Amino acid sequence: MAFSHSLAGEQDHQNLEAMKAGMFLRKVKSRMWKRPRHYKLQEDCKTIAYKSSWAINSYSTFSISDVEDVREGHQSEALLNVADEFPADRCFTLVFRGRRGNLDLVADSAKEAQAWIRGIRALMENMENMDESTKLDQWISDWFLKADLNKDGRINFKEAKKLLKMMNVDMNEEHACCLFITADKSESGTLEDQEFVEFYKMLTERTEVLDLFQDYSSDGQSLSQCDLEEFLREEQLEGEGSYEHALQLIDRYEPSDTARKNHSMSVDGFLMYLVSREGSIFNPERRGLFQDMSQPLAHYYISSSHNTYLMEDQLKGPSSIEAYIQALKRGCRCVEVDCWNGSNGEPVVYHGHTLTSKILLKDVITTIANYAFKASEYPLIVSIENHCSIEQQEVMARYFRDILGDMLLTNTVDGVSSELPSPEALKRKILLKGKKIGNDSESPTGEVSDEDEAAEMNKDSPASESLPTDGKVPKSKQNLCRELSDLMFCKSIHFHSFEHSRMSAKPDEMSSFSESKARKYSKEAGSDFVLHNTRQLTRVYPSGIRTDSSNYCPVDMWNMGCQIVALNFQTAGMEMDLNDGLFTQNGCSGYILKPEILYYHPLQFSVKVLNMFPLQVISGQQLPKLKQKEWSIVDPLVRVEIYGVSLDQAKQETKYIDNNGFNPRWNETLKFTIHTPELALVRFVVEDYDKASRNDFIGQYTLPFTCIQPGYRHVHLLSKDGTSLHPSSIYVHIKITQL
Repeated sequence: MAFSHSLAGEQDHQNLEAMKAGMFLRKVKSRMWKRPRHYKLQEDCKTIAYKSSWAINSYSTFSISDVEDVREGHQSEALLNVADEFPADRCFTLVFRGRRGNLDLVADSAKEAQAWIRGIRALMENMENMDESTKLDQWISDWFLKADLNKDGRINFKEAKKLLKMMNVDMNEEHACCLFITADKSESGTLEDQEFVEFYKMLTERTEVLDLFQDYSSDGQSLSQCDLEEFLREEQLEGEGSYEHALQLIDRYEPSDTARKNHSMSVDGFLMYLVSREGSIFNPERRGLFQDMSQPLAHYYISSSHNTYLMEDQLKGPSSIEAYIQALKRGCRCVEVDCWNGSNGEPVVYHGHTLTSKILLKDVITTIANYAFKASEYPLIVSIENHCSIEQQEVMARYFRDILGDMLLTNTVDGVSSELPSPEALKRKILLKGKKIGNDSESPTGEVSDEDEAAEMNKDSPASESLPTDGKVPKSKQNLCRELSDLMFCKSIHFHSFEHSRMSAKPDEMSSFSESKARKYSKEAGSDFVLHNTRQLTRVYPSGIRTDSSNYCPVDMWNMGCQIVALNFQTAGMEMDLNDGLFTQNGCSGYILKPEILYYHPLQFSVKVLNMFPLQVISGQQLPKLKQKEWSIVDPLVRVEIYGVSLDQAKQETKYIDNNGFNPRWNETLKFTIHTPELALVRFVVEDYDKASRNDFIGQYTLPFTCIQPGYRHVHLLSKDGTSLHPSSIYVHIKITQL
């Protein structure tokens, strides 16, 4: 498929030609590992092929669509390590989606580096601007290139059958042969690129969409503006403005100029609308910033990371500034920094008393300064675990002050004493959270209790069996440097009791609870815990026995109104799906206003309205193949999971469809009752059924119940890493009735 003409500039053209010609770039992994690879852009302008200097013909490839960002200069640990050897203008980093590692490259000249940097950015922008129809054509074309083994631009029926199996299609051979002959307009016995696209589209004709289209079409051929308005009002439950909205949808999604001029929509336009962002299950009005951001910080859920520096497990995994970059780019608004004494007077960050690698604190702070407000302008909280000597604490204080500069906020906004400032008042500010010396001391150092997360984790670890019989860890003291203490905006304090907190806690004081301690308080004193969280910030972190960096379910903590529910961002799974699902709304700002029942009269909490939630799972589209089952076809089922208050927790699933990951049809209705919609999250999971072992994960999508759009909607699936599985989706019909 030809490259889009949106890249019309002469410079862009020259960059692409240089990339197509190919060039040697050094791949850098460390100071010692720097090897040349030959990289070149393929003719499709979507794929980059590369091979080692010692390989003869074996090129590997990656897709431009897998690249999330291109960073110029020394913007990675590997390139920082070789900064004295290679100047910044020859270095760049390709950042991939999901948890795939970065690619650090060095060109022979600044000019060559710029050709790749600008060329890849232009290609990424081109892909970003494609409409749904072009994206689908592109996806089909990618598969065609995989099947065209001899690269002659055509495939025969035998190759087409093999390709369909790769695409998760198992179908009647006679039917496929008939469609193949119809698509073979040139009657050559083979299909060329565009003919294959037509063949694919005939195979995947969406009869369920066609039937719906016919139900509302006055003439059976198209939807007039009135027809479409009726559909939007009756099925999509749009109220006023649906007539004007119908015209907007025709202008936006109808591919035929003639139909657009006649204010009508063809079945192709109708399908394009249904699979678009507007036709998705997520209400577009809740994607942008829509909440009141002027309330005290304690009224918000805050996207929070635990042991942010770790890329893997907590015993021997690598620490990396890349982990901070990834968390901050995902909208995380509370990161953790564990500081320990390093050599040459330089504080380091790592998981103390383990084999995890160490990184310099100054590199961590520089990274935070560079990325703090790229995804969100709202305040970033830096939670500090301080294990350093007085001398290295002084170095810490200097780095925080000098590197963060004006971004660092060290005292509350003027006039605010009874409650914390709002996210709006703290925009583009970094708040440090840690131990503080009491104000009654004038000394440059002071003693504080060393009861912190590390001590709490020691209680959770197996070694805690040797503790005194009363289970209490002897209190130790730590010397704290006044210079560092004065930089703390939020003061870490030991939690005594809810009564003690109610009587004496100040708004800027924060307690941290392990997941087990938080769970214990929620069971024994739930209403006190909720009330406490209307005034004070509470941080919850994973148990110390989670050495594999696994996560706990955050929903129980959110139900208590806990704001800083810290998770291991590096570990994919249901828990991070729920976190991503909650924070996808409100502009991905990392701040979500808690439901009123959790900050306004929380003790009057009661169920007033029941929401009946029947959900028809109709069909699936282009579900991905599972790599471990290269030549088998998936047997997909859909499970819908509700997370929220205990009354609302529920799971139901469809039957599985045998041997069809391509266009499975379920047509099953799952019924749920939602008592507290403000706290409910809905997770769609697609799995490959296996009667002999555990089902294999295919994809998922999670969103707050309050963000669901009723009607006929597509649920666009995400991978384990939270990246798009385009064009994989499930097609559903949703009705929400209040009783």
